[in-house]
Amino acid sequence: MTNSRQRGRLVVLAGPAGVGKSTVVSELRKAYPALWFSVSATTRQRRPGEVEGEDYHFVSATEFDRMIAEDELLEWADIHGGLHRSGTPREPVERRLAAGLPALVEVDLQGARSLRKTMPEAILIFLAPPSWDEMVERLVGRGTESSDDVSRRLATAREELAAQQEFDEVVVNADLKQTVERLLTLLLGEAPDEGATSTISAQERCE
Repeated sequence: MTNSRQRGRLVVLAGPAGVGKSTVVSELRKAYPALWFSVSATTRQRRPGEVEGEDYHFVSATEFDRMIAEDELLEWADIHGGLHRSGTPREPVERRLAAGLPALVEVDLQGARSLRKTMPEAILIFLAPPSWDEMVERLVGRGTESSDDVSRRLATAREELAAQQEFDEVVVNADLKQTVERLLTLLLGEAPDEGATSTISAQERCE
């Protein structure tokens, strides 16, 4: 007897630093407590208030090397010019999808490109800011990075914004409630809107 269970839907969320990804994910969890969110492994230092195993799995560079060597990561990337590395643990995501349940993964542009190749069925969503100035204000206002780190993140953000046409849908994070509602819809079954209008609109707002 063959197993006819439908594989779960994988939604990949990416976007520049300061766009509000953490806030969106937090609100998604409140709106839909059953939502499963992949917890990335990272070599960066833990920020104040972050919880091990909830925000990230904080690992050493040596442990990260081992995870790469043993193919335990679906994707991984050097972040901000090698400042640190982050990746998506493979086993929890594969187990979730095999059970026919949806999964949400947050990655950077490199990670999204890797997952496009390794898991072509994934739906790639780009979270865009309402404007460049608002994104810069959010990033600087966090007060968690040095001026050099902010400069690196903004340089990365320009590259990411220029690549948003590679994604299945662009969601402009102008209204948190609407952003959360749209992502929930995509997670729970609706196909992405592949029209060019949302992408063009987001690009124009960020120029």
